[in-house]
Amino acid sequence: MTLFYSLHPQDPQARLVKRVVEVVREGGLIAYPTDSGYALGCHIGDKQAMERMARLRDIDASHNFTLVCRDLSEIATYAKVDDWAYRTLKRHTPGAYTFILPATREVPRRLQNPKRKTIGIRIPDHRVAQALLAELGEPLMSSTLLLPGDELPLAEPDEIRERLAHQVEVVIDSGYCAPEPTTVVALDAGQARLLRVGKGDTSAFQ
Repeated sequence: MTLFYSLHPQDPQARLVKRVVEVVREGGLIAYPTDSGYALGCHIGDKQAMERMARLRDIDASHNFTLVCRDLSEIATYAKVDDWAYRTLKRHTPGAYTFILPATREVPRRLQNPKRKTIGIRIPDHRVAQALLAELGEPLMSSTLLLPGDELPLAEPDEIRERLAHQVEVVIDSGYCAPEPTTVVALDAGQARLLRVGKGDTSAFQ
């Protein structure tokens, strides 16, 4: 059964946030809002939940999953961040950016890009996502809620509930989230490479 929780986008109810996080800790898959549309999320250590996410999205091992983090203090555990990269991250987070960084040994191999040994990192500017991350106390393993055959990610909670019924454990309704992808930037050896133009301002990376 899929649970459907309505969370206020500006002031999410603490009791509902706790319920959702309990589901994540128990191995559940959730659909939750971010500042660049809805996403799928699961516990970083749950291989089975990640595999379910991959099947739902119809993506293979080469796909770049993303660790959605609460703040910069979490990032250093999972990504190698030098002083230059840290300053870049500080200027652009929280926000609609995904940064591709070299992964640390703390990141399971199944979460890394198999060739480059990198991981996607992002800090969303959305109060519901931030509340979930604060309660969880660690990053969410995430992927954009873009289903096979669709051109755009899902944005309406009612449609998400209808299409993902019995496939995820929780759908969070925080209203319509415009399906704008994040801007993706690779940071390595003092260089920034713009990989995808999205919602975030790209002027600093061109």
